Amino acid sequence: MSNKTEELELSRGLKSRHITMISLGGTIGTGLLLASGNSIAQAGPGGALLAYGLIGIMVYFLMTGLGEMSAYMPVSSMSTYATKFIDPSLGFALGWNYWYNWAVTIAAEVAAVAIVMKYWFPDTPSYIWSAAFLIIIFLLNYLSVNTFGESEYWFAFIKVATIIIFLITSFLMIFGIIGGNAPVGFTNFFEGDGPFHGGFLAMFGIFLAAGFSFQGTELLGATAGEAKDPEKTIPKAVKSIFWRILLFYILALFAIGLLIPYTDSRLINDNDSVAVSPFTLVFENAGIGFAATLMNAVVLTAILSAGNSGLYASSRTLWQLAKDGLAPKIFLKLNKGGVPVAALVVTVLVACLSFLSSKFGGGEVYIWLLNASGMCGFIAWLGMAASHYRFRKAFIAQGHDVSELPYKSGFYPFGPIFAFVLCFIVVVGQGKDAVLGNSIDWMGILVSFIGVPIFLLLWFGYKIVHKTKVIKLEDVDLETNRRQD
Repeated sequence: MSNKTEELELSRGLKSRHITMISLGGTIGTGLLLASGNSIAQAGPGGALLAYGLIGIMVYFLMTGLGEMSAYMPVSSMSTYATKFIDPSLGFALGWNYWYNWAVTIAAEVAAVAIVMKYWFPDTPSYIWSAAFLIIIFLLNYLSVNTFGESEYWFAFIKVATIIIFLITSFLMIFGIIGGNAPVGFTNFFEGDGPFHGGFLAMFGIFLAAGFSFQGTELLGATAGEAKDPEKTIPKAVKSIFWRILLFYILALFAIGLLIPYTDSRLINDNDSVAVSPFTLVFENAGIGFAATLMNAVVLTAILSAGNSGLYASSRTLWQLAKDGLAPKIFLKLNKGGVPVAALVVTVLVACLSFLSSKFGGGEVYIWLLNASGMCGFIAWLGMAASHYRFRKAFIAQGHDVSELPYKSGFYPFGPIFAFVLCFIVVVGQGKDAVLGNSIDWMGILVSFIGVPIFLLLWFGYKIVHKTKVIKLEDVDLETNRRQD
């Protein structure tokens, strides 16, 4: 292999435990730790469980499809699959869509970390914590991929350990062993019109919240380009991650629904306050006096984890776009640790600019950036499902047998079709509140869907300029970037 080729290769330093924890850590965040109470209050414990369960199944189908493609062709951006298997213009749009999503998400985490630190240091200027946060995640990503992998492993470990402790504490309370109360039973589940409070529309609203909570699972795909033995590590991570995520989410929601009535006004946590996080409430009821401090520390870890993973995913996406000829070649520049330093620096600068936009002009620009970002994750999932569907069809059309695949999704073609349809329904449902009111809220629709026209502009703009076409199944390139034994 020539030196020139080696300069264009990322360092394969991520182990199976890193990959599993990175994907797991990208999913367990404030959506579970803070906002899960809102879901139970809105749809009741049964409605929340059903909504999260269905979204969990959808995510599992997406993950098995991504695992099939990543084990066969390990690259550092999911957009490459759309470029190769569908249309380069779609890959271009999906890649920049995903990069933008994480760059703005990092800016949101920069703002969030300052709010969390105010809990302990109310008089310290916020910019100190924001700057410290950016420096920390930049260094963790800059030094080496192994440094990133180890840091993310322990960030995720803290969150997972907290949820396990929470589950043990909850079920000890449910059975009346601690907390000084008799066994709880299912009284809170069936209070009022429970367990399905608010009917179908309320549960449908939870689909959106559940979808946002599960976003980040696809980080597994971004790690494929730097995984050791991806044909082994990727399938192992895929097989274990669904059960862990579903176990944590479903059991946690089930325990909260049993211990706290869905009618408890504290569950409606509009300000995402750690003081009324359902986790904090349960710990306090168990007699743990420092519950709020504990959860604030865990939420801080979750924010660091999200920012750390986001910077990793966005920089690798930008590097892969450059490698595929869809971004300037400067983003191919690697440091001695095999880290795409140019992509890393640009992503941090964009995150800084996005963050600063929240401090000037009333923050309107930042709100629009965040709203556009909110749709990007769902668009990425739609592209993932479509890419998997086309990959398998092209694989068969070119005379291959599925037995040749290092990892095979057992639910094809139902899996990608089900995931695409359900994800599309969730995307369309973003604007339901703006449409179902007494009058149509056009501004609400625009705010909800601003990410869609941006994505379409990228897609069809590239298509018109470069005159790309949908690739015939027989012409799909299944060899370039393929993992060779």
